[in-house]
Amino acid sequence: MAEQVLIQFRADKTLKQEVSEIYEQLGMDLPTAFRMFMKRSKMVHGLPFEAVLPETRTREDFRNAFNALRSEAVSLPEISLDEINTEISASRAERKRG
Repeated sequence: MAEQVLIQFRADKTLKQEVSEIYEQLGMDLPTAFRMFMKRSKMVHGLPFEAVLPETRTREDFRNAFNALRSEAVSLPEISLDEINTEISASRAERKRG
Protein backbone atom coordinates (compact mmCIF):
# COMPACT_ATOMS: atom_id res chain seq x y z
CA MET A 1 0.00 0.00 0.00
CA ALA A 2 1.26 3.50 -0.86
CA GLU A 3 2.28 5.87 1.89
CA GLN A 4 -0.74 7.72 3.28
CA VAL A 5 -0.87 11.50 3.79
CA LEU A 6 -3.37 13.65 5.63
CA ILE A 7 -5.23 16.25 3.58
CA GLN A 8 -7.03 19.04 5.40
CA PHE A 9 -9.10 21.93 4.11
CA ARG A 10 -11.86 24.22 5.32
CA ALA A 11 -15.42 23.98 4.07
CA ASP A 12 -18.81 25.43 4.98
CA LYS A 13 -20.29 23.31 7.79
CA THR A 14 -23.76 23.06 6.22
CA LEU A 15 -22.35 22.15 2.81
CA LYS A 16 -20.16 19.44 4.36
CA GLN A 17 -23.16 17.94 6.19
CA GLU A 18 -25.40 18.00 3.11
CA VAL A 19 -22.72 16.40 0.93
CA SER A 20 -21.91 13.80 3.59
CA GLU A 21 -25.59 12.79 3.68
CA ILE A 22 -25.61 12.34 -0.09
CA TYR A 23 -22.53 10.10 0.01
CA GLU A 24 -23.96 8.11 2.93
CA GLN A 25 -27.05 7.38 0.82
CA LEU A 26 -24.66 6.10 -1.84
CA GLY A 27 -23.01 3.83 0.73
CA MET A 28 -19.74 5.70 1.25
CA ASP A 29 -18.21 8.24 3.56
CA LEU A 30 -16.76 11.61 2.67
CA PRO A 31 -13.09 10.50 2.61
CA THR A 32 -13.94 7.67 0.19
CA ALA A 33 -15.79 10.11 -2.08
CA PHE A 34 -12.79 12.46 -2.11
CA ARG A 35 -10.42 9.59 -2.89
CA MET A 36 -12.68 8.67 -5.81
CA PHE A 37 -12.63 12.31 -6.96
CA MET A 38 -8.83 12.37 -6.88
CA LYS A 39 -8.47 9.03 -8.71
CA ARG A 40 -10.89 10.12 -11.42
CA SER A 41 -9.05 13.46 -11.73
CA LYS A 42 -5.84 11.50 -12.30
CA MET A 43 -7.54 9.33 -14.94
CA VAL A 44 -8.89 12.26 -16.97
CA HIS A 45 -5.96 14.60 -16.25
CA GLY A 46 -8.28 17.30 -14.98
CA LEU A 47 -11.56 17.87 -13.23
CA PRO A 48 -13.85 14.84 -13.53
CA PHE A 49 -16.72 17.04 -14.71
CA GLU A 50 -17.23 19.93 -17.10
CA ALA A 51 -16.19 23.25 -15.59
CA VAL A 52 -17.37 26.27 -17.55
CA LEU A 53 -18.35 29.78 -16.61
CA PRO A 54 -22.05 30.59 -16.89
CA GLU A 55 -23.15 32.57 -19.90
CA THR A 56 -23.35 36.24 -19.10
CA ARG A 57 -26.27 38.30 -20.29
CA THR A 58 -26.01 41.90 -21.40
CA ARG A 59 -28.51 44.72 -21.40
CA GLU A 60 -28.73 44.24 -25.15
CA ASP A 61 -29.76 40.58 -24.66
CA PHE A 62 -32.59 41.65 -22.34
CA ARG A 63 -33.63 44.48 -24.66
CA ASN A 64 -33.82 42.03 -27.58
CA ALA A 65 -35.88 39.58 -25.51
CA PHE A 66 -38.24 42.37 -24.44
CA ASN A 67 -38.68 43.58 -28.02
CA ALA A 68 -39.34 40.02 -29.21
CA LEU A 69 -42.09 39.64 -26.60
CA ARG A 70 -43.51 43.03 -27.52
CA SER A 71 -43.71 42.15 -31.22
CA GLU A 72 -45.31 38.82 -30.33
CA ALA A 73 -47.95 40.60 -28.24
CA VAL A 74 -48.93 42.83 -31.19
CA SER A 75 -50.52 39.86 -32.95
CA LEU A 76 -52.67 38.94 -29.94
CA PRO A 77 -56.34 39.97 -30.05
CA GLU A 78 -57.33 43.06 -28.10
CA ILE A 79 -59.17 42.46 -24.83
CA SER A 80 -61.18 45.08 -23.01
CA LEU A 81 -60.98 45.89 -19.32
CA ASP A 82 -64.51 44.51 -18.88
CA GLU A 83 -63.44 41.20 -20.46
CA ILE A 84 -60.41 41.03 -18.17
CA ASN A 85 -62.56 41.68 -15.10
CA THR A 86 -65.08 39.05 -16.23
CA GLU A 87 -62.28 36.46 -16.55
CA ILE A 88 -60.93 37.38 -13.11
CA SER A 89 -64.39 37.08 -11.54
CA ALA A 90 -64.99 33.71 -13.19
CA SER A 91 -61.60 32.45 -11.98
CA ARG A 92 -62.31 33.59 -8.41
CA ALA A 93 -65.75 31.98 -8.46
CA GLU A 94 -64.26 28.71 -9.70
CA ARG A 95 -61.61 28.80 -6.97
CA LYS A 96 -64.33 29.29 -4.32
CA ARG A 97 -66.24 26.27 -5.62
CA GLY A 98 -63.06 24.28 -5.18
